[in-house]
Amino acid sequence: MGFMQKKVFRAGLSLLLAFWVGFCGFCQPALALSDEQKLVAQVWRIVNRTYLDETFNHQNWASVRQKALAKPLKDDQSAYSAIQNMLQSLDDPFTRFLNPEQYRSLQVNTSGELTGVGLQIALNAETGLLEVLAPIAGSPAEKAGIRPRDRILKIEGISTQKLTLDEAAAKMRGAIGSSVTLFMQRDKEEWQVQLVRDRIALNPVVAELRSFPQGKSIGYLRLTQFNANAPMELAHAISSLEKKGADAYILDLRNNPGGLLQAGVEIARLWLESGTIVYTVNRQGTQGSFEAFGPAMTRDPLVVLVNQGSASASEILAGALQDNGRATLVGETTFGKGLIQSLFELSDGSGLAVTIAKYETPNHRDINKLGIKPDKLISSEPITREQIGTEADVQYQAAIELLAKNSVVAGAA
Repeated sequence: MGFMQKKVFRAGLSLLLAFWVGFCGFCQPALALSDEQKLVAQVWRIVNRTYLDETFNHQNWASVRQKALAKPLKDDQSAYSAIQNMLQSLDDPFTRFLNPEQYRSLQVNTSGELTGVGLQIALNAETGLLEVLAPIAGSPAEKAGIRPRDRILKIEGISTQKLTLDEAAAKMRGAIGSSVTLFMQRDKEEWQVQLVRDRIALNPVVAELRSFPQGKSIGYLRLTQFNANAPMELAHAISSLEKKGADAYILDLRNNPGGLLQAGVEIARLWLESGTIVYTVNRQGTQGSFEAFGPAMTRDPLVVLVNQGSASASEILAGALQDNGRATLVGETTFGKGLIQSLFELSDGSGLAVTIAKYETPNHRDINKLGIKPDKLISSEPITREQIGTEADVQYQAAIELLAKNSVVAGAA
């Protein structure tokens, strides 16, 4: 999920509230609403002002508010249920309510560490099924052989069709050493797996200097997610590899499910001297763009590895580097999540994720549900984590071959 910086939208929320009060003098006074009703109304207002689809899934959004506030809301849970029912009418799995615990957990996921099985998950917008975006490197899920696009049919015997995205995630989190049983499906194969929860390391960067056949050196960088630390960690890694004499780079975004939009933008700026990185498009049309302003940390040749587990911010970065002619993309067509969510903190400490925009690459490609097609399409058989970036990794080997043909790396420049 690509979330913009929270403080920006806190300010935006204040403006929304001021607008509502200033232009709704004839409405029911705010003091007449209970705290629970205020929370529901707050969610309705945020969606009303920011949601990407101005038709609200072809329904009268004002009547949705009236219906949600018509019944007495006796406690937090009844308010949360009313909010969830209101949001479900939008038919958008990425616009969702997070109770205070879920909201705190999401903040940890984008900034620190967590305990669980290490799965990044999403609801397939077409099938409605719970799918694996990617297992986190070194996690119990990855060690068990779970792959991108695998479907999770049951968690502890409970059908995931009865669960929201956050309820499913909550059921897979838990104390270190405890176990959880998942019922999985891949194509027509179904199987059951028991995973033991562990601490999931969220250091997103792996960096190595590797020798090249022509006596040159390649900087191999693997980015596993776009959390708050990713831009700084990647900048440190590039700086270190430059000092060690790297002649070219491979940036591995395979199975990277995304994260913070701003992290993707900042990482693109590490590689680009100038040019547009991404356009954001809200319901009024093109809202704005993020630009690179240089200088880039390196101008050395770059190959980016992607696959069907590369999603969201990974696709923003890959699209920016491809459209600006900065990198050659190798691998498989990416996941195709071209929607941007903003995270709003609500009055009781809960949170609201709202799809506020879609994005387009610098060449105005809309990749939602389509993905980004690499310059060199190389399908890959499943490999273990230990085999990533080795001779057993055919996509990595294809990247090496491409760089070998490059005149700068070959020493012909």
